[in-house]
This record gives sequence, C-alpha cells and structure tokens, in this order.
Amino acid sequence: MLKKVLLLLLLPFLGHSQMVGVNLDKIIAKVDNYYILRSEVEQLLVRSQQQGQALDKCQALESLAVQKLLVAKAEIDSVIVEPVMVENQLDARMAEMVRIYGNEQNIVEQFNKSLEALKSEVRKQVSEQLTAQQMQETITEGLTVTPYEVKKFINAIPKDSLPTIPSEVEVGQLVRLAKLTVAQKGDLILKLNDIKKRIQAGEKFEELAEEFSEDQGSKTYGGDLGWAKRGQMVPQFEATAMKLKPNELSDVVESDFGFHLIQLLELRGQEYHARHILLRPEYSRLDMTDATNFLDSLRNFIVMDSIKFENAVAQFSEDDATQYTGGSLTDPNTGSYKMALDLSMEPNLYFTVDTMKVGSVTKPLPYRSPDGKTGMRLLYLKKKYSPHTININDDYEKIREFALMNKRNVEIEKWFGDAIKEVYIKIDPDYNVCRLFEQ
Repeated sequence: MLKKVLLLLLLPFLGHSQMVGVNLDKIIAKVDNYYILRSEVEQLLVRSQQQGQALDKCQALESLAVQKLLVAKAEIDSVIVEPVMVENQLDARMAEMVRIYGNEQNIVEQFNKSLEALKSEVRKQVSEQLTAQQMQETITEGLTVTPYEVKKFINAIPKDSLPTIPSEVEVGQLVRLAKLTVAQKGDLILKLNDIKKRIQAGEKFEELAEEFSEDQGSKTYGGDLGWAKRGQMVPQFEATAMKLKPNELSDVVESDFGFHLIQLLELRGQEYHARHILLRPEYSRLDMTDATNFLDSLRNFIVMDSIKFENAVAQFSEDDATQYTGGSLTDPNTGSYKMALDLSMEPNLYFTVDTMKVGSVTKPLPYRSPDGKTGMRLLYLKKKYSPHTININDDYEKIREFALMNKRNVEIEKWFGDAIKEVYIKIDPDYNVCRLFEQ
C-alpha cells in the first residue's frame, strides 16, 4: 500500500473540497510531534475522489502519515520551505477558488468566513505539504531515467494491464486584457503617493505595508522581498530599485503586477534588498468592451485565413505564458501540450472545448489569468486525440514520467525503511485495522 499512497502526496491541495466541514473531530494519529485529525482523512477522501483515485480510509490515513513523517524528518534535516512560497501557493489557490465561485464575495457567502479566515485555516496544511514535497525532492535529487529504462518499464507491464489514455486535446488561446482607465490609474497613483507622504512624515513603512499592500506574500513581512539578484524581478521594479539609495523611497512604479512604492534597504554588488507596497486595480470592474471588439475583428481575419492563429497570438496576445508558444495551453500537472479532455480540466475550458471541432475558433470568451487579471480570449482547438492504449510511440513522455516516478518511489521506500525507525508513531485503536507502511 505504501507505493500507492506515495502518489497521493501529489494530489492538489487547498481546493474547495478541503473546506468540507465535519461534525465531530478528533486526533486519530500522531507522527513525532505532528497530529492527524479525522477531518483531514475525510477531506483527503473527498479530494481523491475528485481526482479519480479509489481510496479507502486506511490508504488516506497512510498518505497523511507519510506526509507527516516527511515533514518531521525535514525538520530534523533542516529542509525548509520559505514562507513566501507558502503564501504564493495560497494566493494561487485562492485565485483558483475565485475562478470557480465567480468572485470573492461568493466564496465568503459559500463558507460564511472571510478570505483571510479561510486562508488561515489551511496555511499550516499547505506549509506541511510543500515541505513534504521538498523533502521528497531532496531524497530523489539527481534521479533520471534512460530510454532503455523507459522501454524496460513499459515492457514489464502485461499488455492486458496497460492503461487507456483518454481523449486528449491541444488547445491554443489568444488573450486581450481589460485596460485601466486614466481615472482608475490615477486613483491608485494618488493613494500610493499619500502613503509615501505618510512614511516621509514618520509612519513606519512596514506597518503601512501590512495595512495596504496587496502582495499577500510580502505584506505579512512589512513588504520585505528579501535579497534579489539582477534579473529576478520584473524589469520596471528592478530598474527603479537599483537606482535608489539605501532607505530612499521611489516614485510610483507600474509593472505587470500593479503599482509599487519601493524602498531600497541594502545594495550588494548585483544583489539588492528591497521592500514594497503593491496596489492592484479591481480587475473585476474593468470594461471588457475594447478587448471584446478587438478579438471579434481579429477572429474574422483568422476564420478567413488572412492570418494564422499562431501568428495572431505572437503579434497580439497579452498572455506572456503562451504568446511565444502559438498560444498553446499546457497540462498543469505534466507541462505537456496534450491535455486530458475530462473534468480534470478547468470547467469553463472543458465545456467549451468539448463541443468544438478541430480547427475552429471560439468567439471572445471571458478570461481570468492565474494572477487575477481579467480580459477576453479566443480558444482554438488545434488537435484532438482519440482514446487509445498507452504505447511508447505515441506516449513516450508519459511513460518516461511514470518510469521516473516509479524509480523515485523505490528510492523513497528505501528511505522510509530507515526513517520510520527514528520517529514515534501512534495510531488510534479505531484505526488499528490499518497496517501502515506495508510495502
């Protein structure tokens, strides 16, 4: 059972299913100084069902125990996940919830809690899972598979046991973002200039950052971004920060992330230490008219074959992640351009693509970027692949990933053999039927 539950550590977390409430909660296991609650097991069962995994309560418990064991050993071995990584993951998941529920107010009404309260509930859980993943990467660092190992792996599977690959699609998008009006931009600049005056009058930068900044990853730390190397930050931010003198405040700077007030703290060669206060526009209130009209006209040229979709993307798309790949979307789990055409896909995308013919282009559709920006997009169905039995000619990359995952699991199983001897584990009598960590 251990090999199977190792895979469960890769299940997405902080989805809306994790907010499922339970009437009675209790501690059902202790791994070193970490506890497992009954609610955690029940939530993992729900989440695994949504991901198409067939789990029972013992498998869910073992998956969580494995995670706690990894976290406990990470603490012993000083494997650390930076707080900013946790906050960024939380922000990404909350943005996903906004996409699912439509807006932040709908989330608040659904769970009867503020967004900060919801994030507070799962911050520790996210931190633990990121730490467990970091520990796994540390254990398996440097592992690779050769083409020979890939072939050996797939040939070892009986032909009647080979999995079926579901329908897959390659989809492109062309994005136009809603633009700020001069008045909206002016309001943000005015607000940041007022904050700058308050700092110059003696108020503390870090306190105002905690109060006003919309960079959730840094506001908790008074806007502190830590040390950054040249080329690490967006150009507009970096160019301004590196021109400042220590403790000097910048004028308002606009970047793709919003509007910044920057203070340089230290400069060390090609590295700098800065903090900022970020304000972002209310993207949900921006006017979509210009973006819609632009895409309507551009779609006509694409449909008439006056311009190829990929060329239109390169010239006109405002999505940095896909502009130079012909607009191609990727599977968030594998990074492949082939995406499974099923409910694991983003719902709005799935229900649109499922009705499209290869080569067709949609009319402009509402779009929300991973960082919360709004706009419109065209979708283009490039290719569609029929369900088929997995084979090395069509699915080499998938098989390579499976083979590498199997190799990593073997390495982690060896590690567990030693690790469980060093960590105290206690299970509630109600779960004694679960024989944890069997090979």
